[in-house]
Amino acid sequence: MKTELIPGERVTALRTPVVWFMALAAALGTASIYPLQPAIAEVAGSLHASLAAVGTALACGPFGYLAGLALLVPLVDRFAPRIVVSAQFAALALALAASAVVGSTWLLGLVVGLIGAGSSVGAQLSSVAGRFAPPRRQATVLGVVTAGISAGILAGRIVGGWLTELISWRGTLFVFAVACVATAVTARFVLPAAAGSATVGYLATLRGLPALHARYRTLRLAAGRGALWFFAFCAIWAGLPVALSQPPFSYSPERIGMYAIAGLLGVAATRISGAWTDRVGARRVIVIGLVLALAASAALGAFLSNTVVTLICLGLFDAGLFAAQVANQSTVLAIAPAAPARFNSAYMIVYFIGGSLGAAFGAAAVGWFGWPATAALAAAAIATAIAVTLTTPRIGPALRATPTHTESENYVRTPQ
Repeated sequence: MKTELIPGERVTALRTPVVWFMALAAALGTASIYPLQPAIAEVAGSLHASLAAVGTALACGPFGYLAGLALLVPLVDRFAPRIVVSAQFAALALALAASAVVGSTWLLGLVVGLIGAGSSVGAQLSSVAGRFAPPRRQATVLGVVTAGISAGILAGRIVGGWLTELISWRGTLFVFAVACVATAVTARFVLPAAAGSATVGYLATLRGLPALHARYRTLRLAAGRGALWFFAFCAIWAGLPVALSQPPFSYSPERIGMYAIAGLLGVAATRISGAWTDRVGARRVIVIGLVLALAASAALGAFLSNTVVTLICLGLFDAGLFAAQVANQSTVLAIAPAAPARFNSAYMIVYFIGGSLGAAFGAAAVGWFGWPATAALAAAAIATAIAVTLTTPRIGPALRATPTHTESENYVRTPQ
């Protein structure tokens, strides 16, 4: 017999060690898409292919990730997290191992696409945080898991480059595969065993993702402003290497890569912003984070020649946007606390599309308009996100969705 969903219901609580495991797992899953990026020349030499061909193969990763957001993330609304996450890490391990033995670029592209889909496990884990964290600590737990995702973005490139020097790019992928196997086994025992509450068909869930934006204003606004600042984020980080590789700088790839260290401040910000969102509300954290990022992006356009100032501004830029992301995503997960994955999937798809457009724009815009204009356009996108936030109703628990009769029929209460 079906019973109506109780908004905010939690069937179990996430203990602190489990939360930190989720953060480490999210870091590993996210990092799995990045280790070959600094090793592109070695991969090209090993496969006797051009850099362009290998670059095209590696570009399949983001497309796979987008597919994973749409097809895999909603699974944690239907099945127990320990089953879904464990299975996805096992599949990710197989894909990584397969990519370590490929002999052609087209096979590499195919397997990298599968790795990209598997790396969406970080978004699954943030959905688990939204579903099982106590309501008063939801943003805090989300901040810890998101910090893991942010760390994975940095660590994937850093560890990938380091391991490639030691054991080759193929050995690096095997190391990541072994780590994923260990994570799959651990997840099977430590993550919640409660079955998902969604009973509507899987295909119906996928077809319904676009309609969620039309039906829920909270989701629509969160996705819109998130896409704006992720556009700005990716535009800055895609345009920066182009600007630094050209005169008057003409920096080496190694030196340009060191600028990514500034992003560590953003990792710390995700942890802090989650706790502050629970204390003062999402809107305040979003606005403060975006204002900080706006000021930093404006300064980046003017002071690129000063390395110290640039590093400080990059750190503040990342910190502001990562803080806003945690607070913004917490409003999405709060729409339907007992089954947040489909909302998270719908949000992340729009968010990721915004970032993809920003990455394509940033790299080209430096050549078209110059670095100062590129940074100014990124700042304009952030300013628009601030305006959207300030002109919308108060963000908080009051905007959580109370299921209609039709909505409630799609859920059952998970047994205690």
